Amino acid sequence: MNYYEKEYKRRLFLGQDGNALTMLIAINLVVFVLFKFIYVLYFFGFEQNIAKANYAADFTKNIALPAHFSDFIKKPWTLITHMFYHEDVWHILSNMLWLWAFGYIMQDLTGNRKIIPVFIYGGIAGAIGFLLSVNFIPALQGVPGALGASAGIMAIAIATTMIAPGYRIFPMLNGGIPLWVLTMIFLIIDLATIPGTNSGGHIAHLSGAIGGFLFIYTLRRGYDGSEWMNNLYDWFNNLFNPSKHLKKRKVKQELFYKASTQPFTKTPNLTQQKIDEILDKINQKGYSHLTEEEKELLKRASQEDL
Repeated sequence: MNYYEKEYKRRLFLGQDGNALTMLIAINLVVFVLFKFIYVLYFFGFEQNIAKANYAADFTKNIALPAHFSDFIKKPWTLITHMFYHEDVWHILSNMLWLWAFGYIMQDLTGNRKIIPVFIYGGIAGAIGFLLSVNFIPALQGVPGALGASAGIMAIAIATTMIAPGYRIFPMLNGGIPLWVLTMIFLIIDLATIPGTNSGGHIAHLSGAIGGFLFIYTLRRGYDGSEWMNNLYDWFNNLFNPSKHLKKRKVKQELFYKASTQPFTKTPNLTQQKIDEILDKINQKGYSHLTEEEKELLKRASQEDL
């Protein structure tokens, strides 16, 4: 089996280790199923209207983002919890389909360590936009709280489009549709439907889009907003794993000669273990993070059918 066949299989394997997209989708689905099960218990314990009211008072109001600052100050954790909470089956199904569509492209281009931070930044930006609009725009007074992953997904869509605007989907349709076209359609729909029934939600989506834009904008200027999240996750994950060792500082290489060419040509051994390590690096960080030596090894592996 050559390198390209192996890489294709790796990309299709949802259960691979460190697959951030699969983890994100799984968290949303598990939370949805858990709270639906709790709602069923309420449904069997009370009359229908009483069950809905009690469930909303006990859970929805404590998980969804409140519409007013006074309520939000009492429940600051809803800044995070609201983006993983769905109540309607079609709502979560549509969100997870779009999360997979855009998230798959983003993870393929950047690796596993960007998608969850972008999702969280988008959800937080959506929450801020929602709170500001509901409390300062008179036409939005009386809008209920916000919930769902839509703002975070919009952030992923915008970030992915900024990274690869010419990426084509549905290639069977006359060569494919550029990714930026699909993203523009989403943005226009959100803008056009603000006066509708879900005004606060559409404003949250657009705010999430701004969050995704700012992430890529600052990344291109040298600040990686995902780094501290990933470091925190690694620290917490390694805290309970004694086999993991702290990363040591790299020893500075000192050259005691000056020359325009190398004194020798280094040809690293081509082994299956080395190829697997490079594939894992692509999975974690993306192809663009490979060194020239690693790219050359992959090229040799494809030629030698390793």
